[in-house]
Amino acid sequence: MDSGSIGMIPKKGDLSSHWGLDEETVFLNHGSFGATPIAVLEEQNRLRRLMEDDPVLFVERVSRDLWWESIIAISKFMNADPDGMAFVTNATAGVNTILRSLDLEKGDEIIVPNHAYQACWNAVDFVTSRSGAKTVVVDIPFRVESEEEIVNLVMGAITDRTVLVMIDTVTSPTGLRMPFEKLVREIQGRGVDVLLDAAHGPGIVEIDISDLRPAYITGNCHKWICTPKGSAFLHIREDRKHLIKPLNIGHGYSSDGTDQEKFRFEFDWPGTQDPTAWLCIPFALKYMEGLVDGGWPEIMERNRRLALKGRNIICEALGTTPPTPESMISSLAAVEFPWEGEVVAPGMEGDPIHNYLYDDFKIQVPVMAWAHHGTKYIRISAQLYNHEDEYIYLGEALKEILGR
Repeated sequence: MDSGSIGMIPKKGDLSSHWGLDEETVFLNHGSFGATPIAVLEEQNRLRRLMEDDPVLFVERVSRDLWWESIIAISKFMNADPDGMAFVTNATAGVNTILRSLDLEKGDEIIVPNHAYQACWNAVDFVTSRSGAKTVVVDIPFRVESEEEIVNLVMGAITDRTVLVMIDTVTSPTGLRMPFEKLVREIQGRGVDVLLDAAHGPGIVEIDISDLRPAYITGNCHKWICTPKGSAFLHIREDRKHLIKPLNIGHGYSSDGTDQEKFRFEFDWPGTQDPTAWLCIPFALKYMEGLVDGGWPEIMERNRRLALKGRNIICEALGTTPPTPESMISSLAAVEFPWEGEVVAPGMEGDPIHNYLYDDFKIQVPVMAWAHHGTKYIRISAQLYNHEDEYIYLGEALKEILGR
């Protein structure tokens, strides 16, 4: 298929046949919702057929064993205590689960960097406004020269009223790999809990939960692990489990048993749902690992190298320079998009530049109007199905747009 003045749709990665993505779309937005391999979807369909053979038997017996296998698999992948591991539909639900459980008092402070995902930032504002607590926003510039700049700004915002700091592993609007390891250790060393938002976490950066010991961490499996949509985890440290209740208060609330049995009942059974997205976690972890020699470490490094190449190509097209050190890039990378108009979040209809790139060039890539910085960002993703030629194609499209 020809795409106007910039030529043919570019080559895709050698592993792209494992995904069912539209061959005529240049898909550079794995970060938003992920993309599930064909084989993983087939596994989900197998589980769904099994469920529909006898839904009661599946819920009461079959799924319980499979659920625990999934808990064990994601816990092993992230070196976590499985007794503190629960499943939620997405990282936003995980963040809300923690925030809605906190017993905040007037004057308490929750710290949020201004790169935080807006939905989770909104959840912080919601709980602080209801309780008389305060949201403290740390202004972190997009262009930084070192991780220490970020660490110093966040640590400088902590006071004796700080009860929680919400930190990203990789920021959604700006694609920064935060120095979350150092932040978790230094913040919690000051006696303040950390809520680690790892929406972009498993499969994009190494996370060792038992080593870091964050009070709370939540992350999506349906992004970089490539499970079906609606599969995420929430891990709660042992000494904080008694403080947290699921968003859905259900049968488990009045149940008898040990504290751990009650925890499992409350979080594992929030009501009727299709569990198959979570039940695909063991299969997806093994399947993705088998696509590349070297397994998950090599997948993350390969995607990182491609994201860095893509970032350089986009910087050249836009006439700018890489905004952050390479050490702060994972499989996402963002660059400022030149824009002289007002920077306003567009809502569900999408940014006009994002829509223009798709409608005119069949390029699926997000353009973020980030009012907190007064800047638009174009953010690329790199996954095993991508190829360097796709970023070159995006660069040519950007040059044509700017030329107009």
